[in-house]
Amino acid sequence: MAKPSDLRGKAAVVGVATYGSGEAPGNTEMDLAIKASKLAIEDAGLTLADIDGIATCSTSNAMWPLSVIEHLGIKPSFIEGTCIGGSSFVEHMLPAAMALEYGICNAVLVCYGSVQRTGEMDRKAMAKARATMAAYDYETVYSPPMPVGAYAMAAQRHMHQYGTTRENLAEVAVAARKWANLNPEAFMQGDLSVQDVLDARPVSSPFTVRDCCLVTDGGGAFVMTRADRAKDLKKKPVYMLGAGTAAWHQKITNLPDLTVTCASQSGKEAFAMAGMTPAEVQHLMLYDAFTINPVLFLEDLGFCPKGEGGRFVSDGRIAPGGSLPLNTNGGGLSCVHPGMYGVYTVIESVQQLRGEGGARQAGQIDVSLAHGNGGVLSSQCTAILGTDAAL
Repeated sequence: MAKPSDLRGKAAVVGVATYGSGEAPGNTEMDLAIKASKLAIEDAGLTLADIDGIATCSTSNAMWPLSVIEHLGIKPSFIEGTCIGGSSFVEHMLPAAMALEYGICNAVLVCYGSVQRTGEMDRKAMAKARATMAAYDYETVYSPPMPVGAYAMAAQRHMHQYGTTRENLAEVAVAARKWANLNPEAFMQGDLSVQDVLDARPVSSPFTVRDCCLVTDGGGAFVMTRADRAKDLKKKPVYMLGAGTAAWHQKITNLPDLTVTCASQSGKEAFAMAGMTPAEVQHLMLYDAFTINPVLFLEDLGFCPKGEGGRFVSDGRIAPGGSLPLNTNGGGLSCVHPGMYGVYTVIESVQQLRGEGGARQAGQIDVSLAHGNGGVLSSQCTAILGTDAAL
């Protein structure tokens, strides 16, 4: 019987691209998705005619894959449109790898676009999505600001239960900004101290605005092929070594323990497929919608014991020059966050593994972990990526 580990190293990311990150006035979300897609296909040394698989989604359009197919003018034999929030594009990697392995298709394009910052229609769609998110039986009566209120609850509980401090959380934002300052594409740059984070405008206790992700435009895309084909293409292939997807709830009040996310499941599955442990990971991209996120995910993925995440991210460990480079593009906190950020975790992991990080390159990287989060800590998707040296 086939095993998940049989997929280890069988598929590779062969092209990546971003477009319009930050502000892209005059564009639609489709414009950004298509422009990023064409750049990613070019980066792979392929053409539109080579693309026979598509994986994409949008919160504004339930039939979004059909619209993307129409705009690209392709006739795919594999279509994936699962939307589970910001983790969706990391989730898309596993079914894409399976479709490639079974010969259903030969090249899968994963893409996303949003003009959440400058597009009026996108702002209305996002407001509607957030209203829907807030309208839950046990939460709506309190009129919480969603989704920030849900993440603030998790942060408060972690602080209460484990002694995590506001300063620990602020360190996440400070490290992200230091990485962003090395990235010309990062939307928000400049000095940021722990005290700056603490003194910023309050949003939802314990968070200030600097604990919260950006609201930006942006498009991102990557292309996957079978590993044997990847070796003959334009760029250094980055192999999918392991992947896992998990979801335990939708409403934050149905999360059994506010300090434990289903990253503990998705990470376990990804590491089992890869035959690896957290100690072998040299670089991480963790979905940092809020400063509590990396703290929770580092614990649940096995990089530190439960309750130790706040102290783990402190003292520069995850900042430039630290022992564990994390969110090297500047993350959702300082680089880009166009509604659903997960595609950027994969793109940055690939660029680091290729050695294309420029000033932010975190040394020689052979194993990177890209992790997506969706909803209110609802869906978690983990992908372990590596170079030839990691096979």
